[in-house]
Amino acid sequence: MKRCIVLGTLITIGILSLTVAGVQGPPPGPTPAALAATKIEKVKDNLYVITGSGAADTNAFSGGNTAVFITDAGVVLVDTKLPGWGPTLLERIKTVTNKPVTTIINTHTHSDHVGSNEFFGTMVDSVVHENTKANMAKMDEFKGEKAKFLPKRTYKDKSVIGKGKDEVDLYYFGRGHTNGDTFVVFPALRTMHAGDMFAWKALPYIDTMNGGSVVAHPQSLAKAVATVKNVDTVIGGHIPVATWDEFKEYADFTQDFVNFARSEMNAKKTVDQAAAEYKVPAKYKGYVVTVNPQFANAKGNIQTAYDELKK
Repeated sequence: MKRCIVLGTLITIGILSLTVAGVQGPPPGPTPAALAATKIEKVKDNLYVITGSGAADTNAFSGGNTAVFITDAGVVLVDTKLPGWGPTLLERIKTVTNKPVTTIINTHTHSDHVGSNEFFGTMVDSVVHENTKANMAKMDEFKGEKAKFLPKRTYKDKSVIGKGKDEVDLYYFGRGHTNGDTFVVFPALRTMHAGDMFAWKALPYIDTMNGGSVVAHPQSLAKAVATVKNVDTVIGGHIPVATWDEFKEYADFTQDFVNFARSEMNAKKTVDQAAAEYKVPAKYKGYVVTVNPQFANAKGNIQTAYDELKK
């Protein structure tokens, strides 16, 4: 199951330009390279992840990691990749079950996670955090007549879908990547989908236009670590499936970054000076500063942190 983190990095480089605020037009449709690279991999019994492409061509990317949870009633889908990927998702799902998709959960608002909701129609149940639905309503994919494809249900702090071995718990712990990021927990399988709250092992992409926060990000992650119990496996937004210890490490990494930004600001360093001085602490093996300097870079994160810490 473990693949090199470079795969997640390459995927991210191609998709970030398509998802900055979740409001830009749809990207080109799936290419043969992307279709060939989009695999369905087993995580636990009745739980799979449909991955993205590792190709460098931006037309080869499919979007975030999609979880496929097979229940007695049907398939629960977590995130639907970019627009145009519905048929591919369904094709991959049919290789492991004949059951229909009955529920869609979106971890947050970006096009590489909600782009193919429309493909599954209006009869499928759907649920997101209340802030995410408000953010999705601003996207072209859900305006006008397409508003009918907006999620049917929302929640505020926690929601439970199903019961017993089919239970799915939804948690909101506060701002981070956006202001509506959902942690999706499959308690019977000791697994959690963290979406882009844990997108990669690098500085986060914080979408301030959709309520994201550099300072609150590690606080929300820490709440997840403290609240969610009996989980050993984590599906991230774009990287290979990780362990709970790796998730906890990422929470520490983001807090250390905020501490660094606060220290630099208190030392009267400019944003440029602080960005030039930032290095990934040696204890975080396999981490990089950024996977795409255009968006998730040290300077941008430090600027946002400074702006928030001054308030």
